[in-house]
Amino acid sequence: MAQDPRKEHIDRAVDRYSSLFTLPTYRGIILFSCALCTLTAVVAVLPIDSSLHGLFVGLCLAVLLFAGTLLGDYLTSNTLLKGDPVMNLRRCSFLSLVSNAILLVFGSVAVLTNIPFRVPGSWSRMTALGVFGALSLRFLVLYSVSLASSLRIFLAALLQPALFLVPQSLVRLSYFGFQDSPLTYSTLAALVALLGVHLLTAFVNAVGVKETGIPSIRMFKAFLANWTEDLEKPLEEILEQLSEEHVIKVSMLAFKTGGKPEAVIVVPILHPGPFKNVGSSSIPSLIQNALEEKLGCVVSVPHGVSGHELDLASQAQNQKVLDRIVGAPESNISHPLATKFLQLKEGDATVGCQIFGDRALLTLTLAPRTMEDLPPELNETVVHEAKKRGLASAAVIDAHNSIEGPFDPGKVASLLEKAVRSVLEKAASCERLPFEVGASKVIPEEFDVEQGMGPGGIVAFVTKVRDEKAAYITIDGNNMVSNLREKILSNLKELGVDEGEVLTTDTHAVNGVVLAKQGYHPIGEMIDHDRLIRHIRKGVTEALNRLAPAEASWREEEIPGIKVIGERRISGLCLLVEKGANRAKNSSILIFPSLGIVLAVLSFLF
Repeated sequence: MAQDPRKEHIDRAVDRYSSLFTLPTYRGIILFSCALCTLTAVVAVLPIDSSLHGLFVGLCLAVLLFAGTLLGDYLTSNTLLKGDPVMNLRRCSFLSLVSNAILLVFGSVAVLTNIPFRVPGSWSRMTALGVFGALSLRFLVLYSVSLASSLRIFLAALLQPALFLVPQSLVRLSYFGFQDSPLTYSTLAALVALLGVHLLTAFVNAVGVKETGIPSIRMFKAFLANWTEDLEKPLEEILEQLSEEHVIKVSMLAFKTGGKPEAVIVVPILHPGPFKNVGSSSIPSLIQNALEEKLGCVVSVPHGVSGHELDLASQAQNQKVLDRIVGAPESNISHPLATKFLQLKEGDATVGCQIFGDRALLTLTLAPRTMEDLPPELNETVVHEAKKRGLASAAVIDAHNSIEGPFDPGKVASLLEKAVRSVLEKAASCERLPFEVGASKVIPEEFDVEQGMGPGGIVAFVTKVRDEKAAYITIDGNNMVSNLREKILSNLKELGVDEGEVLTTDTHAVNGVVLAKQGYHPIGEMIDHDRLIRHIRKGVTEALNRLAPAEASWREEEIPGIKVIGERRISGLCLLVEKGANRAKNSSILIFPSLGIVLAVLSFLF
């Protein structure tokens, strides 16, 4: 089955950005820097003075180079770029390590070529090429990732290389006088490097302006600020600017036992995305926490039928949805009757249905086949089918509980529609009886977002109609490994659970926090299955112990004016990552070698 191109672009973006800034430890960087400074001093001094005096000069130079590098990095991160969310001391030090290595390479070439040929000024000319390479890198990196002003970035790019070159120049001056001073050539190299980076960034920015009206570098900085330091504001400002308004629908099924709230199931028709803490990525646990605080009961927020086209643009949009969900009045209509949980399988599709009062709660899955985001139109189709059979409406859950390969949402939707019609037809004729409900919540302390589990933990919700017990298990994660669902349900039968479904919230709080193939770990990929099942059994056991006669009430909200990223925008933004990277690569191959040749010619002409 074909991969959804929108999700493919998002996965590529997650993969590209989540691999950025995978750096050595600060201690490792310092050790490498010390070794490189020592090697630079050896190359600079010993070929021209191999005496004990030269050895002493070399050792002093090594100390000065290392001290200058440390000082330059400290001043850069704590003064020029103070408060910058990305370029901290560790990253500044790694950038200096790489730029020093470039200077060492060109300095070594200068020394090796000067020994046999003795060309006056060859060291300063070759050093200028090194300066061009090092400053091109520094200008490009700092202008691409730092949120500081252009002047601060310019000074930050120059400071550490200057402190690295000045001691070497003084040593050359002591041996050769002013005939080998690199000042003029290095100044020219810095100007050419600045020109090269200006041309490159202009070409790359043009891609973003053409696609979205926003320069690519600004987009890159915003992504990076989020990926490295969890700052969502720069990126969300862009998403708000590009978003479109949409009506968000939310279905809520509340249960009371003994007149008190026992559990609430919230099915929002929005998407938890796009990743980490941006937009609505954490919306399931946000809704869960807000309602639990208000009602004092267990809250489950499974995944509604939606895809990335319904990602909310910012935390401000999240709050609008939360305010409406929490602030709306409770329904004054209670339903004391329900059908048994009915599950029907047609081909690869499995649909569960349970009617509470005048509305149906449905769960959709293809497990053990891949179950991914479904088109929102499917939700309207299911609601229409429910109404055709005399029901007031339906809440539709995408179980999102199996992943093993590609997924074709269009083909799957038609398959699920057929199964939905069959199960609704059968459920609508089932007897409605008094029912019991019990619920519990378990937060496994040993599982976290890096392993694929969000802060919402595990919610176990059990219904009992006559002698049949059904369990709805909601896990705050983004999908599950294939066949884990079946393993869980089989295990729950030992507790007396007859039927049920395992659901995930599709939280994207787990996306982009680890270097994984998909940008996240589905439930069960890094989490031990037996330990997970023990937690689920604990939750179900507690829910079974809490079973009590219950009444259900439904509430449906339509929340207008919510800014979502939109189908075209989310795909375009993530595709922009690939286009910008390709433009940067192709332009760099043309610009920097060409300018390097021009610089070499100019330096040997004057």
